[in-house]
Amino acid sequence: MIPLFINTPEAMFKIRVVTAKDSSAKTLERLQATGVLHIEESRELDSADRTAIAEKRNLIRKISANISDILSYVKGEHRILIQEDVKDQPLDKILHQTGRLHDRCALLLEDTTRLEADISNMEGLGGHLDILAHEINLPLKDLNYSGNYLSAKVFVFPTETCRTFLKKTHKHTLQHITVSSEDETAVYTIARTSKQNMVEALARNLGVLPLEIPDEELTLKEFIAKKDDIIREKREEIAGLEKEIETIIAEDLEQIVLYRETVALEDEMLSAIEQTCETRYVSLIEGWVPRSKADSVISQINESLDNVFVDSSQPKPSDEPPTRLQNPRIIKPFEVIVNLFSLPKYGGWDPTPSVAYFFAFFFGLMLCDVVYAAGLLILARFVLDKLVDDPSTEEVHLFRNVLYISGTVALIFGILSGTYLGDFMDMYFGVELQKLALAKWVQNQLSDPITFIIISLLIGLVHVNIAHILSLTKGIRERNKGLVISKMGIFIIEIFGIPYIFKMLLHVEILPFSPSIYAFMAYPMIIGLALIVISGFMQMGGLGGIFWIFELTGLLGDIMSYSRLAGVGLATFYLASAFNLLANWISSGLSGLIPGIIGMTLGFIIGIILFTVFHVLNLFLSSLAAFIHSLRLCFVEFLLKFYEGGGRKYAPFHLRPKRYVIVGAKL
Repeated sequence: MIPLFINTPEAMFKIRVVTAKDSSAKTLERLQATGVLHIEESRELDSADRTAIAEKRNLIRKISANISDILSYVKGEHRILIQEDVKDQPLDKILHQTGRLHDRCALLLEDTTRLEADISNMEGLGGHLDILAHEINLPLKDLNYSGNYLSAKVFVFPTETCRTFLKKTHKHTLQHITVSSEDETAVYTIARTSKQNMVEALARNLGVLPLEIPDEELTLKEFIAKKDDIIREKREEIAGLEKEIETIIAEDLEQIVLYRETVALEDEMLSAIEQTCETRYVSLIEGWVPRSKADSVISQINESLDNVFVDSSQPKPSDEPPTRLQNPRIIKPFEVIVNLFSLPKYGGWDPTPSVAYFFAFFFGLMLCDVVYAAGLLILARFVLDKLVDDPSTEEVHLFRNVLYISGTVALIFGILSGTYLGDFMDMYFGVELQKLALAKWVQNQLSDPITFIIISLLIGLVHVNIAHILSLTKGIRERNKGLVISKMGIFIIEIFGIPYIFKMLLHVEILPFSPSIYAFMAYPMIIGLALIVISGFMQMGGLGGIFWIFELTGLLGDIMSYSRLAGVGLATFYLASAFNLLANWISSGLSGLIPGIIGMTLGFIIGIILFTVFHVLNLFLSSLAAFIHSLRLCFVEFLLKFYEGGGRKYAPFHLRPKRYVIVGAKL
């Protein structure tokens, strides 16, 4: 790729400076004086990243929790001989194995807990239901029933409390059966379903909940007779589950212990690394320097400091070096424009050169007035500093140069087209624009709206296709077949489809070809369309069957968007002309209303004031519109097609002397 059109950020080297703890301050002073080291988070004598350490220790905590739970199921004492070498065991694999075993044991333990809860409930129910069995012998499911119309529940109260319950619920129940023992009373209640919540609420207020009775076909007396057998079966089932847990753990017990020793050693190693990071005697400073200055920095540090070790290396694939742009001086100011979109990523493309050319061209074409361009240059030189908090920053300096360059392009277009405050020279001095224009052809093209719009669309066609070419190049570099096929389809449709559509639909022959050649163009156009459809499926799957159409409509919309060049350019001229006419009308009107020299003088003064105010307003409006629409064309119609960004700014640790300091608040 030609560096003057698409550039790349400067290559970086990683620098590690190891020095005595007592020399750290002096080392930082030396690095600050060199002013090229982008310092990263300092890790003292630690080659492992703190994030990686934290992630590993988090894995170790999870593994340790799994192993601790598993070993809690082991009964009795077991002597385990570790036969394997405890090292190089991947933590991810250990976490997977222990997690799988832990989940198996946990499921079995959950079944055991459920069975124990059932036994506890049945043992409690047995005593209560024994009392009730003397009066009724209904199936268990009828004792705890809830239907559409009727509900039945069993409550057990202290005898005194039962009387209170019956007294409060006699209006809400249809029937109740009570059976008392020495100090307890079992109550079987039948109520309408709509009243059941009220009955349960009254019982709850007395500190009693309905009995949880199994939903089974057994009658009450059958349940009492078989209760002990059921409990015994559940205990046997629990014993079987516990035996299964012991068997599972016994099969992998040696491996589990090996895992425990592995993570214990890993944890000790990580702890040692962290302690090394906090040593009292030695420190490490890491950072990035441009490759072109790496040797110079190393030499300066070695010459100016004693007991120091400096190491340099190229970035690893896992590293994310900061981005330092390297553009020619004339193009560098437009880095601030690219940064408004996103800073280029290290190793990626820097589109600053292409943005510089087109942004300045678009801005100049839309402003296109000698006086307005000169006014913008004056504002950039003398007023910009008063509009920002810190005029000494590099960003303000670059932005001022952007205005200088773009304003100069507008000045050149204004001179070529002979535009001075719109038609000011023609209206007030009778000098036609063509006589003022340095290039009459330019004046003729920019003064005719239709011609200006056509020129704008042609500029858009070129600009958008440059973006598509860059996108195609990017797809080839990244081996993105879908993107490559899509761009090839677009180019085929542009080359063959546009002339064909103009000929067949609009009856306009763009190219001097015979009708047979125009008819032949339909076939490659269909091929290009098929390529776009295929690429849509390749890149978006099923959605590609719908979204491929946006490749075509997007191309048309992008090109039509450049008509704003003509719109803003003509608006600048016509607003200036309208303000000239308006100021002249007001001045002439006042002169006519007030006769004599007073009227003429007053009309002249007010006309000059209004003339100045109107054109200063148009200067701001036109400059702002030209800037915003130039940004839009460069960002939306151009950069979005191939540029990603996402880089980190290169911010070297250096002394930045200021020419002056502002104190106090602005008034």
